[in-house]
This record gives sequence, structure tokens and C-alpha cells, in this order.
Amino acid sequence: MTAVPALRVTDLCKSFSGIMAANNLNVEAADGEIIGIIGANGAGKTVFVNMITGYLKPTSGKIEFQGKDITGIEPRNATHVGVCRSFQVSQVFMSMTVEENLLTALSICKQAGRAMLQSPRAPDLLIECEKLMELYNITGHRDQVASTLSQGVRKLLDIAMAVVSNPKILLLDEPTSGVSVEEKFGIMDIVIQALREQGATVLFVEHDMEIVERYVDRVLAFYQGEIICDAPPAEALINPQVIEYVIGGEHAPNMNASEDAIHA
Repeated sequence: MTAVPALRVTDLCKSFSGIMAANNLNVEAADGEIIGIIGANGAGKTVFVNMITGYLKPTSGKIEFQGKDITGIEPRNATHVGVCRSFQVSQVFMSMTVEENLLTALSICKQAGRAMLQSPRAPDLLIECEKLMELYNITGHRDQVASTLSQGVRKLLDIAMAVVSNPKILLLDEPTSGVSVEEKFGIMDIVIQALREQGATVLFVEHDMEIVERYVDRVLAFYQGEIICDAPPAEALINPQVIEYVIGGEHAPNMNASEDAIHA
């Protein structure tokens, strides 16, 4: 019997004022698979991520999570069923410490189905917080205010906060954006190891081809709202279209102001 994929996207389309930002996308992702999403600005990468996580409603097509139709799901509900995301800009509370950030995220996560918000200092939350800080190698920064963290450590905190609900699918928007060259491999080593331990299927948007080549099982290359290559990195990164439209040569032009407005 064939296993049900963690994610299946079928004939997915999104248009803005008649312009196709995503055109007939078909993707499957297996449990635990790590997929890199590449493409020039305006290629449709973030439109794709936003449709999966509920931030945009598809014009047509279908999105299935573990065999269940989640097309058009609200972002909060997507999180509750196990589909989470992080953003290019870290979504942390800058005036709080690392520990306070994680405890707040855990408290909000545990609120589902409760009449009242659980105390951030509840014993069970403290235990989970310790585990997350250890998993993402940020225990040593426990009492450090987020605004004083290096960009790399702030990214680790941001991703740790994104996984407090133990998602089955995690979508990351440029996890190395703003991270120094010296930090990027160390940060990604921690992130990928942690996510593998948690058993998550991961799709991440990335412009750094060194990161893509080193960490992903598969590459989805976007151009003008379409997937022009879906292959392992060794194959995808030498694909003539990928070289022309993504890695070298001319990048695809921005599609229009509508897509620019949502940072695709």
C-alpha cells in the first residue's frame, strides 16, 4: 500500500487581477523530507507557501495534508492541525528574554480548547521550554533579551517558537536571511538536526545555493509562477533552466505590483 504523502498539492493556481502568480502547481512531500524552494523575486515562491499555510486562498486547485483537504484553511487552524511556518523577519518579542519568548509561545499554543491562558511559568511549560532550548542550542542565551541576540541566534529562537506545537509540516521563509556568512552553516546544522529529530517535513525558501545544495533532499525551482524543476539538488542545480532563470543569467522580472505587495 502506497503511503499517504505529508503534503499533496494538485493543480494549484492563484491569480491577481488576471495575472497568474501560481499556475498549475503539483507537488508531493513525504514524511520527514526536506525540500528547498528557489527562484528569483516574483517567481511565486512565497505565494506557494502562503497558500499552503492559509495566508492566501487559492484561485483553484487542492491542498491535502496527510490525506485531508485543507484548501483555504485559516492560518490559525493550519497551525492547530500541524502546518506551521516562520517568516523572513524573525517574529520574536524583542524586549523579552529567550526563555520568556519560548514560554509565551508555549502558553499561547496550549491555549487551544482552554477557557483561560495557561501560566507561562506552569511546570509542564518549563519542562518543554528546557527541551526546546537544548534542541536548538540556545540554553546559554536563556536570560538574554532578544534584541541583543546575534541574527543567527535570533533565527534559532524564531524557529524554536514556530515548532512549539510539534508541527508535521514546517515552512521556513529564508532561514539564513540576515545571518552572517560565518554563522549560516552552524545555524542550519542546528535547525536541520532539530527538525529531523522532531520528524517534521520541511519546505524552505532560500536564495543561498550553498545552503540548498548542502541541506535539502529535493529542490523546487520556480519561474513566473510555475515549477520548472523538481529534482534532487545535484540534478536541479545543473538544470539549464534553473541556471538561466535562478542561479545565473537573467532573473525573471517581477510579475506585477500585486505580487510584490505580498513579497513573493
